[in-house]
Amino acid sequence: MNRRTFIFLPGLALAQEGGLDSREIGRGSLIPDEYYADQPYVVKTNDGAWLCVITTGSGHEGEGGQHVVSMRSTDRGKTWEKAVDVEPAKGPEASYAVMLKAPSGRVFVFYNHNTDNIREVIGDKPAYKDGLVKRVDSLGHFVFKYSDDHGRSWSAQRYEIPQRDFEIDRKNPYGGKIKFFWTVGKAFAHKGAGYVPLHKVGGFGEGFFTSSEGVLLRSGNIFTERDATKITWSTLPEGEIGIRTPAGGGTIAEEQSFSVMSDGSIFCVFRTIDGYSACTYSRDDGRSWEPSQYMRFATGRLMKHPRAANFAWRCENGKYLYWFHNHGGRFIREHPQQRSIAYNDRNPVWLSGGVEADSPKGKVIQWSEPEIGLYDDDPMVRMSYPDLVEEGGEYYLTETQKDIARVHKMDRRLIEGLWEPVASNDGLLLRAASGSVAAPEFPIFVKRSRRADYGTDHTRAGVSFDLFFRLEDTAAGLTLVDNPDSAGRGFAIRTARGNSLEITLHDGRTQNRWSSDEGVLTAGKLHHAVIVVDAGPNVISFVVDGKFNDGLEQKQFGWGRFHPSLHSLNGGARLRVGGMVKRLLVYGRALRTSEAIASWRGRDKALAE
Repeated sequence: MNRRTFIFLPGLALAQEGGLDSREIGRGSLIPDEYYADQPYVVKTNDGAWLCVITTGSGHEGEGGQHVVSMRSTDRGKTWEKAVDVEPAKGPEASYAVMLKAPSGRVFVFYNHNTDNIREVIGDKPAYKDGLVKRVDSLGHFVFKYSDDHGRSWSAQRYEIPQRDFEIDRKNPYGGKIKFFWTVGKAFAHKGAGYVPLHKVGGFGEGFFTSSEGVLLRSGNIFTERDATKITWSTLPEGEIGIRTPAGGGTIAEEQSFSVMSDGSIFCVFRTIDGYSACTYSRDDGRSWEPSQYMRFATGRLMKHPRAANFAWRCENGKYLYWFHNHGGRFIREHPQQRSIAYNDRNPVWLSGGVEADSPKGKVIQWSEPEIGLYDDDPMVRMSYPDLVEEGGEYYLTETQKDIARVHKMDRRLIEGLWEPVASNDGLLLRAASGSVAAPEFPIFVKRSRRADYGTDHTRAGVSFDLFFRLEDTAAGLTLVDNPDSAGRGFAIRTARGNSLEITLHDGRTQNRWSSDEGVLTAGKLHHAVIVVDAGPNVISFVVDGKFNDGLEQKQFGWGRFHPSLHSLNGGARLRVGGMVKRLLVYGRALRTSEAIASWRGRDKALAE
């Protein structure tokens, strides 16, 4: 199959024979590309189709021939019509497009265009030995075209959007005469005006962009003026400084994602190299912004995130969905090559649900504990630049790994559980208290395939332990639950150093170990813990007393990976439950974080049973 030509096929289900998991990205429907595939963003046209734009090309990101194309789907992304060039591959670089649909049905597409065909610009040494940057897809002119036939064709003429000079422009090597920038995400409508995000860049060096900040391009007449030459624009916020990191943060504040809230406030979230995503609110239509702050869960804990796209969307029900990667912290902030190292580990994708709450300044968003939304079996695969599409009560996410883009129909229970956690007894294998009980038969995680090559099939099963317990002593080495056989096979849940919990998994071939955050245990206190062994992404996670453990300041990753060849947790015939355990539930599946939260919230009822 030649990946350097467009392919128009139904989505291919690539999950292995043994088990199906809607979160595994190979099960998504392919979005055609030429080879490189970036920013697969979708709008629903007035004739009922999905219109997708991507940046593509026959080479890698940033190579010559990179251009913007669009395509339509009438079956929710399962198949796509032949792609249409917004800009041709033979022209100057055209990249990083976002769309905006007018009430009339006209669709606008906004993108970078290297109109002047600049072939090199000044960069930082020593990142560029000769001081020149040859990659030229993030500079030039910001332009748009429009379609009046639902994306089947685009205006022959492109139209430039003027950008007001900011301090970051004037400090670049050209004093702003050549501007560095790009855009991601969604343009949006607000109070009859159109808004387009733009990310200004100060220079190129280690990590490519060395400084950045966000602005909005606003047009008050884009929805009413049919003559594109008469559409007017202003650059927000007012003043000469865009949306930057919180006080004391780094020089990177980019890929701003915007959501209009029910009270007219605008919420913005963006990536940094500080180990956390950051956010801010505007209460005056984007003219000014509150001081940026790092993103936090509703519990007040910081939300870890690397240098990757992290987008928030307001859903049709008025609630919010947030895409991020749930690791980072000081381990990125303090790394000597933070601009470069922060790009790593975009797999799995984690989701958080948001609901509005009141504050003295206006509405704010409170964010739920995180949930794995998508993953790939290869930890080195990176997925990013998503979009959300809602259709018929279902939720769809697009994503790209830079050379393959897909559409994924998400499990509604996973999405809606982020907003309203609900407990379920589905898959319950055992309910017990302290003592010795017959061990349940745990699911098999890997098995020999029946395919011709007789390889490995991953069942994508899971096991979860839901415990209420009270410790008189939190010293390391106390066993809460285990099931060892004479060869040491099985699992064990014990206390560990730093007042933490630890689980070990042993199948006779591999031994795996992961621990909760330190400091989660207090002597004499009734605790609740859910330990999830998820053999889809092969991830172990802890939810203790209603909080997902993210590693705090001790670990970059609060969740850990176990070996993909782990066979099962089956060990001895008896399960030994320590006297400190008040109730134990064992599930033959991976509980969602939201189910763990619901179990914690229902603790009074659970312990009364």
